[in-house]
Amino acid sequence: MLKPSITPNETQSRMIARQYGMFIHFGINTFNNTEWSDGTLPVESYAPAKIDADGWVKNARDCGMKYVILTAKHHDGFCMWDTDTTDYCINHSPNTTDVVKAVADACEKYGIKLGLYYSLWDRHEKCYHDNEAYIRYMERHLTQLLDGRYGDVAELWFDGGWDKKSHEWGINRLYALAKRLQPGIAVAVNWTIGEDLPEGADGHEFWPENYREGMPMRYFPSDFRLLDPMFPPKDDPKLYTYEGERYYLPFEATICIRNMRNWFWDPQYTADPLVEAEFIASHYKTLTAQGNCLVVNVAPNTQGEQEKTDIDRLLEVRRILDSEGQ
Repeated sequence: MLKPSITPNETQSRMIARQYGMFIHFGINTFNNTEWSDGTLPVESYAPAKIDADGWVKNARDCGMKYVILTAKHHDGFCMWDTDTTDYCINHSPNTTDVVKAVADACEKYGIKLGLYYSLWDRHEKCYHDNEAYIRYMERHLTQLLDGRYGDVAELWFDGGWDKKSHEWGINRLYALAKRLQPGIAVAVNWTIGEDLPEGADGHEFWPENYREGMPMRYFPSDFRLLDPMFPPKDDPKLYTYEGERYYLPFEATICIRNMRNWFWDPQYTADPLVEAEFIASHYKTLTAQGNCLVVNVAPNTQGEQEKTDIDRLLEVRRILDSEGQ
């Protein structure tokens, strides 16, 4: 269990050292022109011609990134790995490639750390509204994802926790399971800081730009803070409280490379402007100087490939950082 500390522990120190990563949102939404879906999209609509996972991870490496975070399950409940827990998964689609495995294998090949995004919110699963049954369902998923079949997993990025009160998710159980299966994994939930409300958006007070030392942790235990796509202040405080104890929490910030809003690819994706290289480089420098991390989301298209212009922009960021000795 997480122990109170005013300095980074070993897991957090490794996370801070990773500094820079690539977020990869790819799934059933990619093929239905939407960012969020409600779990009713037909499985048959997920139909990539191929899945260039090797290319995704190579791109991350070439752009100077040290890890990737792949969407294993988004709010729609569609599972991107080989699972017997549901029919709403790649196994029942036209392309049965285990995407988690493909990315994990590429990470091993290129020396990149693997992180996984997993939505707590599930708009498809029938047992979702039975909290205990649904926690067991998630435990089955996390066991499959973290038991070693996909190698070492450095980070687990939970999302969607605003649909229930924070204590209803069984975060302590999910955290303990993740740590048992992957002792070095860093675990957190989006909207980490705040009060225990049924919906995560509890006002501007708990937005990262307004963080103050000693604010409450909504999700405990957590190894770091999340609230995308926002940035902490330049004097980002690191100490937060749970039941009167203080905990050190670095922050992981996110940038969507297309217009700060495109998580999944859609037909308008390439019409949206790319975020400027200087913007990404500037936030990288500020965040890493604070002992925080940055991930940039680059969405693969319906052909299972990332857009060349996106990668060219990230290579431009690398040239800027290299020229400044970053």
